[in-house]
Amino acid sequence: MWEQIRSNQTRSIILVAAMGLLLLLFGYFLGVALFGSGVGGLIVALVVWVIMSLIAYFQGDSIILSISGARKISRDDHPRLYNAVEEMKIASGLGKMPDIYIIDDPALNAFATGRDPNRASVAITSGLLQKLNRDELQGVIGHEISHIKNRDVLLMALCSVLLGTIVILAWFASRMMLFGGMRGNRRSSSSGGGAALLIIVVAILLMILAPIAAQLIYFAISRKREYLADASSALYTRYPEGLASALEKLAGSTTEVKSANQALAPMYTVNPFRSGGRAASDLTSTHPPISERIRILRSMAGGASLAAYDKAYREVSRSGSGVMPASALAGVPAVAARKPEAVEPEAEKVERTRETSDLLWKFSDYGLVNCECGTKLRVPPKFRGDSIRCPHCGRVNPLPPRQKSVS
Repeated sequence: MWEQIRSNQTRSIILVAAMGLLLLLFGYFLGVALFGSGVGGLIVALVVWVIMSLIAYFQGDSIILSISGARKISRDDHPRLYNAVEEMKIASGLGKMPDIYIIDDPALNAFATGRDPNRASVAITSGLLQKLNRDELQGVIGHEISHIKNRDVLLMALCSVLLGTIVILAWFASRMMLFGGMRGNRRSSSSGGGAALLIIVVAILLMILAPIAAQLIYFAISRKREYLADASSALYTRYPEGLASALEKLAGSTTEVKSANQALAPMYTVNPFRSGGRAASDLTSTHPPISERIRILRSMAGGASLAAYDKAYREVSRSGSGVMPASALAGVPAVAARKPEAVEPEAEKVERTRETSDLLWKFSDYGLVNCECGTKLRVPPKFRGDSIRCPHCGRVNPLPPRQKSVS
């Protein structure tokens, strides 16, 4: 596994270097076009990149979780989710339990963030918690835990910063050109001839193409790592069908994540965007085709090892090369997939919906009172009074001190 991780990291470093080179090239030509100094453009690009990288490294996870509207929970808030994360943490060998967050969003998705395994978090949408059974939830959590284990989260954060820097520079450059920022350069072009004009044309082309190229590189990094995360999830859970079934539900959802944006899209389990209210398409640039990911997981022929995934990948993609390097597969013992758990009773489906909605009410500072008749009474945060009457049985229930007479 470590060899596979190193192989992925090497390929990612090459792609990140390509993004960095694109940024420097972009800065140089913009400097020539706008200030008449390529070195000046390089310095501006580097300064913006360094500042944004430092922010991303030290506060990137907090910013992403805040943008997503994620709320941190404890074991008591949602025991089923906490246990699933704890099991995958043990199976993966992570040294520290990731923090767990819930996003109040009916869409089905999840992501991991953090600069290293000691400061990592997993965020799940409430829609996902309500729709997935235990095996499916384990599969998604295993996928996200593998991103932490494989150091994908920091890499993706730094890549998103590179992409953001190029987009910001392109935006400012376009405004400066529109509002006369090229006056000085026009003076030099009148005296410098065709060479200066050529530089301006190259700068304009880079301003248009650089953000697109950087985004394509960013997405390429993301796609390569999704296969390894799927393979790792199958290994951790020893039940590839769990993730396959979860992906099927995520693909069928027509609801997109409200707080998602283009820079964060590759961090999610599947593309968070939907086109015209339709289900997730296979023609997505941020992730491998979902149908292919499902077919690979279901073609593992009773195995749960990386070798079984690699063989299934070759069969499904009809590719001569696998997704894992041969060195990572040599001498790896076979791992048999476990049998599925019993079919989930209908009552448990209702209960998991109820436990998630109770947590969301709690996020909104609603109190919860359990009446003896079995009714759960939700008390608004501004409710005035010492007791509340049950609308079903008429019993008067006293309120805990926290819920009394809020003024």
